[in-house]
Amino acid sequence: MARPDTDANLQTLLAPLRNTAFRRIWVATQMSSLGSLMQTVAIGWLMTTISSSDLMVALVQASSTLPVFALSIFAGSVADNFDRRVVMLASLWLMTLASAMMTVLIALGCTDPWLILGFTFLVGCGSAFYNPAWQASVGDIVGTLDLPAAVTLGSAGFNTMRSIGPALGGVIVAVFGPLAAFVFNTLSYLLPLDATRRCRWEIRHSYLPRESMVTSIFDGLRFTAMSAEIKAAIARGALFGVASISILALLPLVVRDRLGAGPVAYGVLMGGFGAGAFLGGISTSVLRRVLSPERLVILACLACAACCVLLATAPALRVATVILAIGGAGWVIAWSGFGVIVQLASPRWIVGRTLSIYYAFTYGGIAAGSWLWGTVAENCSVTIALVSSSGALLLVALAGFLFPVREQRACDQEEPEELCAPAVNVKLQLRRGPIIVRIDYLIPEENIKAFVAVMHERRQIRSRFGARYWTLARDLRQPAKWTESFRTPTWADYLRLHHRLPSEDLELGERVLKLHGGELPPQMKFSVEQPTNARGPLDQSMPIIASRDLVTGASVQPMSNETPPTDITKPDAYD
Repeated sequence: MARPDTDANLQTLLAPLRNTAFRRIWVATQMSSLGSLMQTVAIGWLMTTISSSDLMVALVQASSTLPVFALSIFAGSVADNFDRRVVMLASLWLMTLASAMMTVLIALGCTDPWLILGFTFLVGCGSAFYNPAWQASVGDIVGTLDLPAAVTLGSAGFNTMRSIGPALGGVIVAVFGPLAAFVFNTLSYLLPLDATRRCRWEIRHSYLPRESMVTSIFDGLRFTAMSAEIKAAIARGALFGVASISILALLPLVVRDRLGAGPVAYGVLMGGFGAGAFLGGISTSVLRRVLSPERLVILACLACAACCVLLATAPALRVATVILAIGGAGWVIAWSGFGVIVQLASPRWIVGRTLSIYYAFTYGGIAAGSWLWGTVAENCSVTIALVSSSGALLLVALAGFLFPVREQRACDQEEPEELCAPAVNVKLQLRRGPIIVRIDYLIPEENIKAFVAVMHERRQIRSRFGARYWTLARDLRQPAKWTESFRTPTWADYLRLHHRLPSEDLELGERVLKLHGGELPPQMKFSVEQPTNARGPLDQSMPIIASRDLVTGASVQPMSNETPPTDITKPDAYD
């Protein structure tokens, strides 16, 4: 009886692989991950042989994750404003060249610890730009229906490589030396480069000018700050990263100091971690059906906490391998859950920025945790560091009372095929502004309480999607008259807001109309701040053009037959 359900779960998980572009890039990415994990083993073991500092060993993890923390927010804006495929290619080239240069230097005998950390940092910079562009492209390639499975495949695929890469890396380091792992990793980057170059997927371009980096970053931060689901995933992900990274950051020290083993044993232990992560990835879809996201996070924290405590007291290699499998399962369950929540709660036009902010905080947590537990291990002991991180993981589980991970909800992913400019009588340049929008309502006394409640919801939505300085004012001479107002920096920014507002805003508009007491529908007024200095530009009058009403979503007929300017009436497909 269980077999049909198992087959159905497996078919659901593998559904995104039917897409040719996703399958090719996904497979190539896994091979590249294999090379990266082999190089991680080589760097970790090389660092233990050329440096006596426990902190330097732990900083190997920090050097690869710190760039993601420092650059991700900017990289997310790049992914949302430029061709994501081009960003992926440029990032892969950076990683390839940095890895090749490090390989050449090691071949020439240059094994300075800081030099190795520096090139690892450059590879991390490429990864910082690649991850938001690739993860944001997943939704463009496979669509909303297969998005959760695609995210889980990405996490499960990477952790599957954990069961092969470290063990294979340990063997290669032991037999051929670290240089062979560096060469393999450099060559592995050529696979996703070729797959990305060959694959094409539908990319819709905007006829509006690109947002400035400052505006784009500000919009991404604001959207994230006003999304409860994304905030909770980021907060818990960052804390989980700080607490759980001790397992991977201190594992070379456990092998060297506690088990008294070499690189092969280190690879075997990493393989055990990866095997557990693979099993956790397969079971994630089933666990989501029976457990809430919050309980899944608690389960993951408990699994990793148990791994830390048991690893600190593991008497033999076999026992440590099983222990690490438990930690690997908790690891992938947590990260895939956080990633799915962020993806589903983000519209396509901003998903690169929300993912980059998520990566910035979580990878920042991983980098901070690597430094923290490395410092504790150097000043106290590896055992104390692992036990302390176990206690920290229990606190992360209890943090659900402050930052609960809520049920996932799919945000609007599909955008309208056409952008109709609002009805205005002035010919505006797209960069003119600020634009001021006012909407007048007539609300009977008995409807005021319900009206204010609805407008509170509208403020949250419109502010999250780009409206600034949103206010609701009541006329002191006409108490039934209420005015909603907000601004956008430019006319182009208003058009983006007009285009991106989700269906929830239109539903709120319908509820407002039922509370509105006037004979005419709510009146919308547009204004642009006009410079008063003599050199300021003067906007020219022109006939009103067709529009879609921002209050109700209904079409507004033009007052003349003149054709509106082409730069604001072409179909908009921003992002």
